[in-house]
Amino acid sequence: MAARKHWVVLLTLLTAACTAEHGGTPFPAPGTSSSPSVAGEPSTKVRAVVDGRTVELADGTRARVSLLAEPTPCGAAAAREFATATLLDKEVRVTSITPGEVSLTLPDGTDYALIAVRTGMLRTAGADGGPLTEAESKAAQAKLGLWAQDCPTSTTPEPPPPAAPSCVVVYRVTSQWPGSFQGEVTVRNVSDALVDGWTLRWRFAGGQTVAQMWNATASQQGADVTVVNAPYTALIVAGGSVSIGFNGSVSGPNPAPAEFTLNGAPCTAG
Repeated sequence: MAARKHWVVLLTLLTAACTAEHGGTPFPAPGTSSSPSVAGEPSTKVRAVVDGRTVELADGTRARVSLLAEPTPCGAAAAREFATATLLDKEVRVTSITPGEVSLTLPDGTDYALIAVRTGMLRTAGADGGPLTEAESKAAQAKLGLWAQDCPTSTTPEPPPPAAPSCVVVYRVTSQWPGSFQGEVTVRNVSDALVDGWTLRWRFAGGQTVAQMWNATASQQGADVTVVNAPYTALIVAGGSVSIGFNGSVSGPNPAPAEFTLNGAPCTAG
């Protein structure tokens, strides 16, 4: 029994010595890590800036930046210029907050909403304390951006800016041979509304003519082409698209049409 007690005391002394030798910190357990890795979020590009708090992403999605108030009338132009310089064609990480609202993070990890408020370009909306509220308070005290402007209290309201196109049209020639070619036209609905029945129009600039079309019906007067949906392609959901194809004739250069309209509204040529 006395020998066993001596062994216990000896083991205790050895353990204490090892711990002291490493600064009092015990060895970590095998297989553990003190800093687990965090997977990076996917990024995308901002392809258009609508206003200081509304952008269009690379896939055509239009979203409003969460917790930012609508730009004031006299500060809207400056806010849009700031957003364009900060976001246009830049890589951003997107986090969805609520339907139609997102948080944008710049490559250096900065939150766009925070720098927009910190520089006085935009005010907060719905922020209850935290960094945004603190940034707004400091911008107001320092009279930065819109806080330094003397906005008139009564002015003749400015006409609203023209609405951004609600459709994107991608036109491409898929194959071509002497005197003829085959084309494909994709119409994407980038609005929030359902398109139920549509008429697409464009004008050829190279004397082309449409000979045969599928997924829609075409008619042509001179250079002007009018395309009406087929019964099974009438619906284009918000964020959805429809494609039509056609065979055409051409005797010289075969340039793509420069402008398109969908139900009378201009579309962006993709």
